[in-house]
Amino acid sequence: MGVSDEKILALDKYATSPLYEEKERVALEYAERMTNTDQDVDDELFSRLRGFFEEDALVELTAVIAWENASSKFNRALRVPSQHLWKGAQRQ
Repeated sequence: MGVSDEKILALDKYATSPLYEEKERVALEYAERMTNTDQDVDDELFSRLRGFFEEDALVELTAVIAWENASSKFNRALRVPSQHLWKGAQRQ
């Protein structure tokens, strides 16, 4: 999909990694806050999102994050194993 293995491996450091642009950092922070039940999407984060995403894109981003969260919980509950779609870490 055009994302380097190096960037994927740096995902846990997205907030400080020079590999990520600010738009990506904001989207990933949004995903993180949507995913972690002890966090919330506050007005300040939503304002930053609107600086990068039009309304339709923001709705689509939210839907994709929510779908992935639901899919993850569904698969985990039913013990569906990973399909290993990304094998980058195994190449190193």
